Amino acid sequence: MSDKPIIRCAKDGPLLVEGLQDLVNLKDGAAVETRDKMALCRCGASANKPHCDGSHVTVDFRDEKQPDRVKDRRKDYVGEQLTLHDNRGICAHAGFCTERLPEVFRMKERPWIDPDAAPAEKVIELIEACPSGALSYTTQGGVEHRDREVEAKVLVAPGGPYAVQGGVALEGVEFGEGASKEHYDLCRCGQSKNKPFCDGAHWDTSFDE
Repeated sequence: MSDKPIIRCAKDGPLLVEGLQDLVNLKDGAAVETRDKMALCRCGASANKPHCDGSHVTVDFRDEKQPDRVKDRRKDYVGEQLTLHDNRGICAHAGFCTERLPEVFRMKERPWIDPDAAPAEKVIELIEACPSGALSYTTQGGVEHRDREVEAKVLVAPGGPYAVQGGVALEGVEFGEGASKEHYDLCRCGQSKNKPFCDGAHWDTSFDE
């Protein structure tokens, strides 16, 4: 095993993963058997998910970003204790923010984030649970927090993306503005407009894993 796990995106093909020791299915918490080198499906069509079975060729999978994807732009929301940073262009729409702190993350209001609507410690806890890296925060001292101290692993979300954490390197890919490179979500339904990252398309396509 290599010391630092690496993920590479095969052109119009699977995710090529090296040195990963922990691949976990969040549906039941079970560990998925890993090898030093693996190919993980990202076209959504493999009959052996999460592993690739070559179906990307059959379904003519293409991994280009789409011009009508949500714009890659980070916005700042300044509060008395924290400044919250949000990039909708890299959000995977897991719903953690709007479900757990709806008073802060207000879907039908503008501005949609109110940093002072909940205690700072609760806002920080929520941001640290965001799997996509779309959210980060800066303290009054001017220190920005994007990353977390967690074990390197890939989590297979039920009906959703690969949730990567712990600094697994994603090579040859440009990250969004302000994005964390320590944790991020990778599309596995094949329908994201922002490949290789998840944009929540699995919700609309009723992805069958």
